[in-house]
Amino acid sequence: MKHSVGWASLLALVSVVLSACSTGKPSEARRPVTFALIGDVPYSDHDAAVSFPNMIDEINRAHVAFTVHDGDIKSGSEPCSEEVLQAMYRRFQTFESPFIYLFGDNEWTDCGRYPPDTVSPERWLERLREVFTKGDQSLGRHTLTLKRQSDEKQLSKFRENVRWSLGQVLFVGLNVPGNSNNYGQPEFAERNRANLAWTREAFALARTNQMRAVMLILQADPHFELAATNRLRLGFNEFLSVVENETIAFKKPVVFVHGDSHYFRIDKPLIGSKSKRRIENFTRVETFGYPDVHWLEATIDEKDPNVFLFKPRIVKKNLVKQE
Repeated sequence: MKHSVGWASLLALVSVVLSACSTGKPSEARRPVTFALIGDVPYSDHDAAVSFPNMIDEINRAHVAFTVHDGDIKSGSEPCSEEVLQAMYRRFQTFESPFIYLFGDNEWTDCGRYPPDTVSPERWLERLREVFTKGDQSLGRHTLTLKRQSDEKQLSKFRENVRWSLGQVLFVGLNVPGNSNNYGQPEFAERNRANLAWTREAFALARTNQMRAVMLILQADPHFELAATNRLRLGFNEFLSVVENETIAFKKPVVFVHGDSHYFRIDKPLIGSKSKRRIENFTRVETFGYPDVHWLEATIDEKDPNVFLFKPRIVKKNLVKQE
């Protein structure tokens, strides 16, 4: 494919994106770079045909370094079908920049929950891996190399857990679905152990290689505000404990990106279990979600103490006419 001048310069900038992905070794600090965060879309036929393409067009025009979708590519009540998977695969390939997709509950843990859908969650998780995690390249018209938690010989095991780096920032993607992380189901324990190991490994690499920041991206709202004994928190308690401990030990900016609640927000909800005080170097970012089909522009500026800057991008064609 012939690249425009804009894309040629962008690709040159991010050509080192994943050159040391396996080790997490940082490349040298560069000028600020932007990327896109989206999630919980599309949920309706109108979204799939109109609103989502509108958003894709705007993201493509922005020439971002990459786009991350943090899960839920259909409504929970829509059947888990091959038609949906193939349609979304084709749509994801219309993103000009590299596209990373993380799995949400609507496309696997909710499978079989609403008649006449009879697909089992475990079987559909396997199918998601077969369709969306082939090889070590991202999706999108231009791709980047991802480090996966398992290789091609272990296709059925946690290939959706990924990491990559840009400059001195390490990105980590995890399969943690809402609304309870599938807690209590047979598959939970093994996947949870894998998520904990992937998170610890990422922070170890970030410390060893003196990275400036870490961004964790997953689908579930882990219910920071609820008591640890709450039913919805039970599937997240161990994971949040690891995130807390690693964030405190890292002592640099950690951004926790999720979707699930469809409520755009940026805040600092993590309270230290020992100090009972807010952990200042931890920031939660929740992406826009249906019916608000918009995106979040994130910028890495390694000269800024916070490293990340965030700007909500409202897609004009998707604005709701207020009466």
